[in-house]
Amino acid sequence: MQRPNMLILKNPHSVLAAIQYRPEDVEQVILPTQFPSEEGWAKVAQAAKAAKVKVTIGGGGRPAEGGRHGGRDRSRGDSEREGGRSSVAEARVREREGISAEELFDSAGERSGGKGLWLALDCLQDPQNVGAIFRAAAFFGVDGILVTQERSAPLSSTVYDIACGGLEAVPFAMQINLQRAFEVAKKNGVWILGTSEHAKENLFKVQRDRPWLMVLGNEERGIRRLTEETCDLLCSIPAQSSVVTSLNVSVAAGIGISHLAAR
Repeated sequence: MQRPNMLILKNPHSVLAAIQYRPEDVEQVILPTQFPSEEGWAKVAQAAKAAKVKVTIGGGGRPAEGGRHGGRDRSRGDSEREGGRSSVAEARVREREGISAEELFDSAGERSGGKGLWLALDCLQDPQNVGAIFRAAAFFGVDGILVTQERSAPLSSTVYDIACGGLEAVPFAMQINLQRAFEVAKKNGVWILGTSEHAKENLFKVQRDRPWLMVLGNEERGIRRLTEETCDLLCSIPAQSSVVTSLNVSVAAGIGISHLAAR
C-alpha cells in the first residue's frame, strides 16, 4: 500500500484541525518561538502538547520534506531560515486517506430524514477552488465529496490550508471513474444534480426533499458531457446582471451548498 504523502501546512487552522481529528498523522509542529504571539499558533502549541505531538522550536534539525531520512530541507520556508532556524510556523502532516464510494454513500437515503447533500468535483484544476469548496462544505455540514483523480488538482498542502480544516471534517472519496461512483450513489437513493450556466432549471427551485449529489465542473469547460448525461437534473444560478453573467466555481458551490444543505 502506498504511503501517504507528507504535507507542509502553514495555516494554523488546518494544523489545529489535523491535531484534533488525527494527531497520529501530525509528525511535527515547527514554531519560531516557544510562545507564539499569533493566537492561532498559540492554540496549535497547546493542542500539540496535549496530544503529545512533537514540537520543534526554530526548525533546527528538521528532516527533509517528503520523507524522514536524508536530504537537505527544500520546503518553502528555506528562504526564511537563518542559521538553521525558521522564522515561520508550519507543521508536517501526512495527507488524509480517502474512503470508498461505497462507504461515502452507505445508507445515504436513510440518513437525515431522507435528505442530505454530497458534492462531486468533476476535474477542478485550481487548488484554491478545491480548498474553498471543502471549507464551505465543512461549514454547512455536507455529507461527503467525490474528487476526480485525473485532470484535477491534487489534494495538496495549498488545498488543506485554504480549506482551514475542511479536509479533516468532510469525508471524501478519490475517483478514477466518476460514473461508477454515481451508480453507487443512486443505488443508495441519492439523486444527481448537475450544475451548468446553460441549464434552464433555477437552482433555488430545486426542492430539499431528497438526498442530492451536486456536481461541480471544471473552471473553464464545466461538467463533462458524459457526466451531464448521467445527471437526474441540471440547474443554474440565474444572473441578476447583464454585465457579470457567471460565477467562480467555488462561489457557485457555496451558494448551492447553502441552499441545498439547509435543514
